[in-house]
Amino acid sequence: MLKKIAVAIAGGVVAVSAFAWDDGGIEKSIELKDGSTVHVFKDGKMGMENPYGLVTSMDEGQTMVTKDGQTIVMKGNETARLNIVLYRQYRGS
Repeated sequence: MLKKIAVAIAGGVVAVSAFAWDDGGIEKSIELKDGSTVHVFKDGKMGMENPYGLVTSMDEGQTMVTKDGQTIVMKGNETARLNIVLYRQYRGS
C-alpha cells in the first residue's frame, strides 16, 4: 500500500514538473517603434505588451510598425494568454 502511494506521488511530481517546462508557446517577440512589444505564439496568434511591461489589448487586423520600419498586422488578441506567460516569466512560477 505504501509503495502504491509513493508511486502515485512520484507520478504527480513528474506531471506537475512537465507544466513548469512550458514556455507559453511564444515563438518570437518583436519590438515596435513606439516601444511596445508584440509576442507571437507558435500558433500565429499575437499578444501585445506596452513599453511599461503591461499586457494591452489591440484590435485584430490593426497594423503596427516595427522598430526597423516593417509593417505587421495584428492576428488575434491573446491578452489573457500573454498575461499568464509574462506572470510566470517575471515571477518565476
